[in-house]
Amino acid sequence: MKTFPTLFFLLVASTLCGQPTSNPGAAYHGEIFDTHLHGHFDVDKRTEETKAYKQNNITRAAITCPWNSQAPYRAMAKPKFLYGMIFPCPNGIVPYGGPKCFENGQDFPDPQWVRQQIRDHKIDFLGELVNEYYGISMSDSVMFPYYALAQEFNIPIGIHSGLAGPDHGCPHFDPLMGDPQLLKGALVAFPKLKVWLMHAGAPYLKGTLDIMSAYPTVYADLSVLANPDIVPQDAFASYMKSLVDAGLTDRLMFGSDGGDISRMIGRVNELSFLTKTQKENIFHKNAERFFGGNTASRR
Repeated sequence: MKTFPTLFFLLVASTLCGQPTSNPGAAYHGEIFDTHLHGHFDVDKRTEETKAYKQNNITRAAITCPWNSQAPYRAMAKPKFLYGMIFPCPNGIVPYGGPKCFENGQDFPDPQWVRQQIRDHKIDFLGELVNEYYGISMSDSVMFPYYALAQEFNIPIGIHSGLAGPDHGCPHFDPLMGDPQLLKGALVAFPKLKVWLMHAGAPYLKGTLDIMSAYPTVYADLSVLANPDIVPQDAFASYMKSLVDAGLTDRLMFGSDGGDISRMIGRVNELSFLTKTQKENIFHKNAERFFGGNTASRR
């Protein structure tokens, strides 16, 4: 979420071996599934976003925004949105000084209310889950009622991993809670839980590789990592090369998270070690498989 500090990409670079990029292979120019969008109350920002969707052929997108911000997006015909639910919310608001997550100002939604929203087809996934901003582990037992619902209804959860940007306004934020290794307890308790790691766990490369290698239901999006305003291309390429070499290409998904979509698409296309088919999977097919028919078919 939001702009990450220089420290972020320095930490990313420090965990990598500096793989060169050389000349890029064939670029992908087809439809794109953006798995990490944030909505806006502001009309002008929504208009600007819509232009970017059209320019970059964003045909489907997972949008995570405050509950009361979703109505304008539900009125849009394109792209095809899937809707999430942000929590837990420090002091009831979205990190970085955003609006209330829920109208009643709660940090956590009532699990029975969440169950009803799922039954009413108003949400397609739980996320962005911002445990790290709240200062709790991904496997904290307070999250288990929500994980149980996600597993019961076969809907994914998208959880913030890695680090964060400055001025998030969350007094209990704990950077150590962003290590994907901490997800293990939840995955043991809920073995069918479908999870995607937002920001691909960077800079916690080892934790990301360990948890994704051990649990095939865990995917990752490339938001922040692919953002040229945050992470240098060589650091991005090295992190990606580690994921690809670990055999995880079929579980990586594109996500923009407020970045310049065109430039981020270009970043992925510049990776010479990816084939055009692999790029197509990252930009579209992996997300289609991950989210599956339990979303679009419910509308």
